[in-house]
Amino acid sequence: MKILMIGAHQDDNEFRCGGLADKYVKLGYEVKFLSLCNGCGGHHVMSPQETTARRAKESAAVAEFLGITYDVWDIDDCNIVADLATRKRLIRYIREFNPDLIISHRPNDYHADHRAAGQLVQDASYLLTVPNECPDVPAMRYMPVIMYYEDGFKNPDFSGDIVLDMDEEIDVKLKIADLNVSQVYEWLPYTYGEQDEVPTDAAERFEWLKGMQITADTTDEEVMSKTRGYAVRFAKTAARFRKELIERYGVERGSKIRYAEAFEVCEYGNPLTEELKKEFFPF
Repeated sequence: MKILMIGAHQDDNEFRCGGLADKYVKLGYEVKFLSLCNGCGGHHVMSPQETTARRAKESAAVAEFLGITYDVWDIDDCNIVADLATRKRLIRYIREFNPDLIISHRPNDYHADHRAAGQLVQDASYLLTVPNECPDVPAMRYMPVIMYYEDGFKNPDFSGDIVLDMDEEIDVKLKIADLNVSQVYEWLPYTYGEQDEVPTDAAERFEWLKGMQITADTTDEEVMSKTRGYAVRFAKTAARFRKELIERYGVERGSKIRYAEAFEVCEYGNPLTEELKKEFFPF
C-alpha cells in the first residue's frame, strides 16, 4: 500500500495522523508526507528564510524518525490558492506517487491554507484518472480512497467514520511534536501568549509539552476541560469519539483507550468498501 498525507503546513500531517503513519510503516506500507507550504511564516523572531531552513531540518528529522518520505513545496505560508496551476501541479505529484489512500484537510477550517489544500485535493481527485488532463504524466487507472483528518469545525461537523486506538503510538506522537522545536516551543507558545512558560531544560520542556499526565483513571471530562498540552490534544480525540471507539473495539477496550486519531471519508475519492477498510485499517 502507498499512503499520501497532504498537509498545508509542516505540522499538519504530524499532529493529525502521525500515529497512523507509524502504524503503516510498521506494516511495511510506503508513507509520504507532503507539505504544500514551506513554513516561512511560522516564527515571530526569525526571518522567513531562516524559518524555512529551520523547519526543513525539523521535517527531515521527523521523516528519519518515522521512516517516511517528506516533501515540502515552495509555496509561502498563507499563500496557497486553489488555482488551476496548483491543481495541475498536485495532479502530477499524486500520479507520480500513485497512492492507494490520500488523507488531507477538509475544505472548511479556520486557516485559509487548510481550506485551499482540501479544495485542491477535491479538485484534483477525478482528474487523476483523465488521460488528457496533464498528459505528460500517465493517468491513474483508479482514484485513490480519500479521507480527511480531524478538525473541530461544526458547520458541517466532522464525522469520525474511522477512529483508531493510538495508545501504543502516543510516545511516537509526542516525539514527533518534540522534533518540531520551532513550532511547539517557540512559535505556537508565542501565538498563545505562553512563551515565558516554556522551560529551558529539555526534560522539563518535554513535560510541559505534554501538558498533563493522563492515566487510566483520567476521565473524558477532565481531558475535555483542559486547554493546552499535546497529550491533552491527542486524548481529546478519544474523549470526543468514545462512542465510535467502543463500537470499533468493544466496551472493555474502547472505554479504556486514552488516545486516538479520527478520519472522515471524502466522497470525492474511491468508495471505502468493507474490504478496503480491512486493508487500510487492520488495527
